[in-house]
Amino acid sequence: MNVLFLTMAGITTLDKRGIYQDLLNELVERGHNVYIVAPVERRLKQSTRVKKQGKATILNVKTMNLTKSSLIEKGVGQVMVESQYLKSIKKYLKGKRFDLVLYSTPPITFTKVVQYIKKRDNAYAYLLLKDIFPQNAVDMRFIKKGSLLHRYFKKKEKQLYKVSDTIGCMSEANKEFILKHNQEVHEDKVEINPNTINPVFIKYTVAEKKAIREKYNIPADKKVFVYGGNLGIPQGVDFLIQTISAIPTKQAHILVVGTGTQYNKLADWFKSNRSPQATLLSGLPKDEYDKLLATCDVGMIFLDKRFTIPNFPSRLLSYLEMKKPVLAATDVNTDIGKVIENAKCGYWVEAGNLTTMQQKINQLCSDDLTAMGQRGWDLLHKYYLVERSCQLIEKKINV
Repeated sequence: MNVLFLTMAGITTLDKRGIYQDLLNELVERGHNVYIVAPVERRLKQSTRVKKQGKATILNVKTMNLTKSSLIEKGVGQVMVESQYLKSIKKYLKGKRFDLVLYSTPPITFTKVVQYIKKRDNAYAYLLLKDIFPQNAVDMRFIKKGSLLHRYFKKKEKQLYKVSDTIGCMSEANKEFILKHNQEVHEDKVEINPNTINPVFIKYTVAEKKAIREKYNIPADKKVFVYGGNLGIPQGVDFLIQTISAIPTKQAHILVVGTGTQYNKLADWFKSNRSPQATLLSGLPKDEYDKLLATCDVGMIFLDKRFTIPNFPSRLLSYLEMKKPVLAATDVNTDIGKVIENAKCGYWVEAGNLTTMQQKINQLCSDDLTAMGQRGWDLLHKYYLVERSCQLIEKKINV
């Protein structure tokens, strides 16, 4: 079948790894023709372009800066991207007809594109719900509830759910939230289609592990707790700083690797405090980060305690594929902690509870991490492989 994939992720090649690249590569491997429409932000100073990569075609559409920019530019850019994508599809993918239009949130502004493809090609519309917007923005105080902007985006959210034939949610809590807060959405339309990957396990000798840690000045004789990913307001960076400030044992070392709007806040704290039990690194290329992650002992997840929506961070999968136990500090609405603890591959702490966080760090310094990591690997293979996502999608259109 011909698949049209719409995304705000800056995909320019399928040679890199990630939840979208892995899914698209799996669709290609299964014999489908994949057409990807992704942004190329104006800061890159590149024009709209199309390129072939095997059985995949990538259409990069010039947009405004949708990341690492002001809230105003992000907001305007998300509103404009719908018409920019539609115009580019008509021009650069002229004559192509699609059996499936696949798209993810964010954003929620693809409705007109999806409607156009559905009507023209009688295509099946499948939404991969990765973000519940605008409620997440309300939770983080980016948008005021009931404001003109909130009402506009809420209307767009409802339209997107309506035009979608299936809504694939990341977890059971996601599914329950959507059905509870969108009573017009029929239960038959919603299913669980989680973040999935094609895992690659990296194993090092003791000497190799020591060399990689030395490269980044990470102590070789400590249990290294690593947080890798975005460092923004949604990650609750204040509690991450509190955790680093009060590491309960000299056996533990916390490594933070990432970029984002709160990186400078962390950098300022590190500059002022010079903690010997913590290291901060700016974001690394994924292949380098994966190598470093493979030498660490425990993966950490942080989410702001104010969230009312059930986020399910994809970085969990990076930890599971490296057979790392997971320590998650989140709000009470996400079920990621329940998933981790039920699988006995880690622990959950309510964000802000420093005493429990310290207890779990101490516990992980004495636990059998190898056994916990193996249980995480088993969890990954049971629920979070790309084959599962593809099978769910193909089933809808009887491939």
